[in-house]
Amino acid sequence: MLRRAFSTDIRSTLKAAIPKRVEQLQALRKSEASLGELTVGATIGGMRGYKALFWQSSQVDADLGVTFHGKTISDCQGFLPKCKDELNDPNSEFLPESMFWFLLTGSEPTQQQIDTFSAEIASKSTLPDYLIKVLDSLPTTLHPMTQLSIAISALNNDSQFARAYEKGIPKSDYWEYTLEDSINLIAKLPGVIGKIYSNTYFGGKTLGELDTKSKDWSHNMATVLGYTQDSANVKNLTAAQSQDFINLIRLYCALHADHEGGNVSAHATHLVGSALSDAYLSYSSGVQGLAGPLHGLAAQEVVRFIVEMKKNVTDINDKKQIEDYLWSLLNSKRVIPGYGHGVLRKPDPRFKAMMQFGFNRPEEFQNDDYFQLVNNLSNIAPGVLKEHGKTKNPFPNVDSSSGVLFYHYGLTELLFFTVIFGGSRSMGPLAQLVWDRIYGLPIERPKSVTLEMLQGLK
Repeated sequence: MLRRAFSTDIRSTLKAAIPKRVEQLQALRKSEASLGELTVGATIGGMRGYKALFWQSSQVDADLGVTFHGKTISDCQGFLPKCKDELNDPNSEFLPESMFWFLLTGSEPTQQQIDTFSAEIASKSTLPDYLIKVLDSLPTTLHPMTQLSIAISALNNDSQFARAYEKGIPKSDYWEYTLEDSINLIAKLPGVIGKIYSNTYFGGKTLGELDTKSKDWSHNMATVLGYTQDSANVKNLTAAQSQDFINLIRLYCALHADHEGGNVSAHATHLVGSALSDAYLSYSSGVQGLAGPLHGLAAQEVVRFIVEMKKNVTDINDKKQIEDYLWSLLNSKRVIPGYGHGVLRKPDPRFKAMMQFGFNRPEEFQNDDYFQLVNNLSNIAPGVLKEHGKTKNPFPNVDSSSGVLFYHYGLTELLFFTVIFGGSRSMGPLAQLVWDRIYGLPIERPKSVTLEMLQGLK
């Protein structure tokens, strides 16, 4: 049964949850129960699928997809609070701030609590002058993800944890300083992301101003990117389209906030954090992992694939043409981007949620050939992949849908998709980092083996 939070703020709500959780973990510390045998093949094969990490807030089930404290995406869409000004709008999405609260505390926040927390996030969103100078000093040709990592690392200058640790604080207080750093980092990300977008693609022109009082995290991100009516509106969106884009940011960032602990960005954050690095340094490492082509760049690859495919089929509704195109890829030893998943064995519920965003707006998407092609592919590609016989999961993952939605609203700078991903993914790993401090988890230090040692195990 889901617990509703009655404490006044996120700090007291979290504090109330600590004693029971710590007691539960302490009872397990000396457990000798087995999680399975580790083989040589697994050791040199990336440990895929092996249960070797402790992660509290989310889990990926082969059938259900990602769940957050046991709740599905559909559940979260039903109970997590939305923007206070849009409670009666059926197309308004729940706030990423709500997801962070839930990931961190395990409790359902009230609308008033999220209104207050969202306002706190906004109040901390202004970028320090030194960070603006750092970003302005970077070459515009530098990859946006590299710029994001640099910016997050530079914010270490303001780390309350690092400063307190240097002075000397008891271990029992580590989590409180880590929480403050985490909230501050999350609050700064819209401004950082907007600044990188402006510098990289618009010559440093201010595209929008952060509202430090009344706007939610996603609204501020959309504004500093220049996609709202109270911004430069760089893509000439209508008022309805601007509101859609804000809700797209909300949905995308909430869905991408966490995906258990074994993916590169989450694991890197946890690994670096286990050395007692502060939240900024820890998550900066996670962002660097996210920048890798095998992790966070999939959405842009899907868009390139869809754009190229449309050039090569004369009718996006012709099943035979689509099948022939897919087989031409597979027969040339290429893959179909956006299909398959390391854990899932059914369609990714995040894909369904992102597609539903488009279906809920037929006036926007019924004539969008890219969106319609993605939808058609989701019905055709699984059959082709099953017949091909080399894919364990022939169904679409979230990357199949997210990119074309951003593309529809004018975000055609494909390299930038992962930067928004980097903003969203901060929430899960940082929530876990706070709990790492609460539990007093040790530094991660597995034993390595040489080739000769492995050969000797035959």
